[in-house]
Amino acid sequence: MKIAVTAENNKWLDSTVAQHFGHAPYFILVDVEKTEITATVSIANPFAEKHQPGEIPGFIKEQNVDVLLSGGMGGRAIQFFEEYGIKTATGASGTVRQTIENYLGGSLTEAAPCAESVEHGH
Repeated sequence: MKIAVTAENNKWLDSTVAQHFGHAPYFILVDVEKTEITATVSIANPFAEKHQPGEIPGFIKEQNVDVLLSGGMGGRAIQFFEEYGIKTATGASGTVRQTIENYLGGSLTEAAPCAESVEHGH
């Protein structure tokens, strides 16, 4: 399974989880077999400064990601990921390592649109 986590910095598993999916400077891609991390890659978000709806989910799909974890995400992004068959979960915090552990442990399980997204009718 390949998991992508939004990140504020480029410190691999020690990166701080980004709270705003669309403006995350990095994505940390983590390959997991059962509960063991087997590989980690950091990639810059080419759309962090400006993007159109669907561009980032399409980019994540190109990375062959199965799951996307973030602090927060808009409703439209969640819908795009669902269309691509990519699971999402929001409410992540702390480091990428802690977020992966929380997801694998079952305490980070689903995505809900952030308050700003709901406010804007997304």
